Amino acid sequence: MLETVLIIAAVVVVQLWQTRGLPAGAAPPLAGMRSDGVATSLVEFQKLGVGGTANKPVLVVFWATWCGVCKAEEHNIVAVAKDWPVFSVAMQSGDAVAVTKHLQERGVPYPALIDNEGVNAAAWRIVGVPTHFIVDAHGNVRFRVVGYATEWGLRARLWWAQRFAA
Repeated sequence: MLETVLIIAAVVVVQLWQTRGLPAGAAPPLAGMRSDGVATSLVEFQKLGVGGTANKPVLVVFWATWCGVCKAEEHNIVAVAKDWPVFSVAMQSGDAVAVTKHLQERGVPYPALIDNEGVNAAAWRIVGVPTHFIVDAHGNVRFRVVGYATEWGLRARLWWAQRFAA
């Protein structure tokens, strides 16, 4: 029992350390051109209710084509995207053509915001990928996860953000 408590405590401490300095409260601006050539923003995405996103929290995920952990968790993000809105940001991964090619080869069904220069990543204070945020329907960051994220962990956080949004 004590070992289990220590392991849980260690995981919590590591997660707190990894997320230090990341945005909390009101989400920073997030806007640009997607890999499919559409200009968009997180606010617009939530406001328009794209794919049934109205009044739902959104999973915002910063990732990169060159990131091994990002590739390993892609299936988790794709599975979550079947039921929850996902706003994907390709950080320092090339132009729209390169990102679109990556998404098609990997079977990812949604476009990604192109952040090749890292402008959005800097605004969100991203220091490593993958980094995930749960942004509630009011535009507030509710959860932050750095590193590999499980499908069920993301689903639980999205459910919690929807259920208990202020």
